[in-house]
Amino acid sequence: MTADNPYQSEILSKDQEFVWHPYSSLSDPIPAYEVVSAEGVNLQLADGRQLIDAMSSWWCAIHGYNHPVLNAAAKQQIDSMSHVMFGGITHAPAVNLCEKLVNLTPLGLSKVFLADSGSVSVEVAIKMAFQYWISQGQADKNKLLSLRGGYHGDTFAAMSVCDPVNGMHHIFEKVLPQHYFAPAPQIAFDQAWDDRDIADFKSIIETHHKQLAAVILEPIVQGAGGMRFYSPEYLRQVRALCDQHHVLLIADEIATGFGRTGKLFACEWSQISPDIMCLGKSLTGGYMTLAATLCTEEVSRGICEGEAGCFMHGPTFMGNPLACAVANASIDLLLSQDWSANIQRIENTLATELPAFNQLRTVANTRVLGAIGVIEMKEPVNVAQIQKKFVAQGIWVRPFGKLVYIMPPFIITNQQLKQLIQGIYKVLSAPD
Repeated sequence: MTADNPYQSEILSKDQEFVWHPYSSLSDPIPAYEVVSAEGVNLQLADGRQLIDAMSSWWCAIHGYNHPVLNAAAKQQIDSMSHVMFGGITHAPAVNLCEKLVNLTPLGLSKVFLADSGSVSVEVAIKMAFQYWISQGQADKNKLLSLRGGYHGDTFAAMSVCDPVNGMHHIFEKVLPQHYFAPAPQIAFDQAWDDRDIADFKSIIETHHKQLAAVILEPIVQGAGGMRFYSPEYLRQVRALCDQHHVLLIADEIATGFGRTGKLFACEWSQISPDIMCLGKSLTGGYMTLAATLCTEEVSRGICEGEAGCFMHGPTFMGNPLACAVANASIDLLLSQDWSANIQRIENTLATELPAFNQLRTVANTRVLGAIGVIEMKEPVNVAQIQKKFVAQGIWVRPFGKLVYIMPPFIITNQQLKQLIQGIYKVLSAPD
């Protein structure tokens, strides 16, 4: 309890009593920190401390917090309408957003299905792939091929294509649909290509293509499954093999979309276009939950000319006008700047500062791509203990497993970024 916030201790007490946080145990809860406001790259705690946010609120707040342009878009839209059903009704924010996404994403993606969250956009993509083949009279094409080390969300179809052994959802193995998995790509982003890296994937798709509806993967960056950056050539080879064996390609760009890797979309590193693409997270700059699943004309026509005559999906909050208005403003804001140079600036600072961590005995390696910096530890970290130490340094970092990583808002200054990295270094270099 403080003079500025006499209800702080009561809020935290009620939080522990009533609230179940993501990936947390109620029998051994990780302490939560009460945030009362956020501005720029800073989170203001109820106890008066201010933290530099390294996580962009799980990678979505690319413009930082309380941005006047996004605030204005939300305020203007809410005075018109916050929501109307999307069944039989349309409105300018959704139509303009869909047109924008078609114009920005890789060539060939021409239809947009708006959804509620990243996990739902993956569910929609998987359902699109299955319904496409059902409509073609090939219902036996009902399996998916994914990559080990991948992560695609927390809903059931999404969980079924996450890493089945080391992923967060392996305990559900007996209740999830069973799909095929190829080894995670081993050739790093900047390493010379070796055809052996695609050999197992090639063998699986050649053997099982008559059963495979689609390949689903995270292009270039495997995110929550391990923060791995793999060769663009791998993705090019996957695209060619999918074409050769009549298997759809789903690109999960939920984490990588809108500039995070240094390209507007990670598929651009390989100069390929998927049949279906999932977008989310930074779509609204972290203001509202919204996602999108894009597909080609061939996929949409194939679905709609089948027995059902339509795509069998319809979220209640699909095309929410408030979310769409903020998404339009967020995309326009990103494109109004030299975002590519800005990401390069962040990458340069990370690439300069992170190698020092390799000298620490507890660190296995470091890696950088775009506005993503990864410090991989030799052993898993204790999240509750290490987070307390990060907060004491005035920074907000949320590690998982062996990974202490940075995905800051794009507006972070070089000084703030160096302060953030120095805080992490002080924590990781301190004696146990």
